[in-house]
Amino acid sequence: MSSAKVVLLPGDGVGPEVTESGRRILEVVATSFDLTLQMESHPMGGCAIDAVGDPLPPETLEACQTADAILLGAVGGPQWSDPSLPVRPEQGILKLRSELGLFANLRPVPHFPALVEQAPLRPELLDGSDLLFVRELTGGIYFGAREEASEGDNASVAWDTMNYSASEVERVARVAFEAARGRRGKVTSVDKANVLASMRLWRQVVTRVAEDYPDVELEHLLVDACTMHLLTRPSSFDVIVAGNMFGDILSDEASVLAGSLGLLPSASLGDGTLGLYEPIHGSAPDIAGQGIANPLGTILSTAMLLRHSLGQEEAAATIEAAVNSTLDDGLRTRDLGGAPEAAVSTVAMTDAVLQRLGGPAEPKLSGAT
Repeated sequence: MSSAKVVLLPGDGVGPEVTESGRRILEVVATSFDLTLQMESHPMGGCAIDAVGDPLPPETLEACQTADAILLGAVGGPQWSDPSLPVRPEQGILKLRSELGLFANLRPVPHFPALVEQAPLRPELLDGSDLLFVRELTGGIYFGAREEASEGDNASVAWDTMNYSASEVERVARVAFEAARGRRGKVTSVDKANVLASMRLWRQVVTRVAEDYPDVELEHLLVDACTMHLLTRPSSFDVIVAGNMFGDILSDEASVLAGSLGLLPSASLGDGTLGLYEPIHGSAPDIAGQGIANPLGTILSTAMLLRHSLGQEEAAATIEAAVNSTLDDGLRTRDLGGAPEAAVSTVAMTDAVLQRLGGPAEPKLSGAT
């Protein structure tokens, strides 16, 4: 794809700052690889609630439905964090995933040798680690039927339902096995089959799908064992596939292996090429507007966007190489251990990556390209 529409959803907190970094990267790469990118921004999250009372306004959803790819900053903040509020930023994300049919979330956790001192594990445990989480995204307990307790009625019981169909498990399992074929050929399926009926179905379906991939090794792990093995033998994993809640928790746990949440990208994909790309970190409202947020998770998300939605593998690999070169040369944002007097800013880190891509180092005005 040499021409594409990319929708930017800057969101809340540090979201606009890191999304601007992503926009600048895409602009330079588009020039280098002869791509025509139409980029436009739309409100989503808390800022959209404040503006129109809806975390995913109809105009934003329509723009996303007609896009080739979507780049999201982050949503949320303390002013919208009360779980009893009827309208919350995260509702916009859940609705967007559901409306676009984005059922598989890919979260790579690569090993950054230059940042080994930032990880909490001994270096020898991290040597050779390179994980990819494939998380089911539109089913399970986050989308199941529920009943909430009401303080006014003095209710003392609330419940959530974890529900999976065989077809939902099969499609995300196939994403994991296909990914493993292009990596080291191993899938670890995570469940709680010793307790939960839905997870027994999960294990049965994954086992059946594995028969179509005789070249890929399958390992089953209970979720509690997986939480331990991620910290004791992370290099033994290749692709980890899990349901919505377990995948959410485990991928956040594994993020510390890379050194910082600020480093890691993600892609939410469906049956087609349209994808939603975002760093896995939150909106970090405590540092918003200070210019110190780490933009690398968003920059690496643009690489995933180019690879999975636009079919631009060379452009994606070029961005990833530029990020690694920047880290190897010692540049650090505050979250990567940079001392206050030595840490580089969001813009400076972006400039450093842009220089390695052959682009300009001065920020440009945001807007359509």
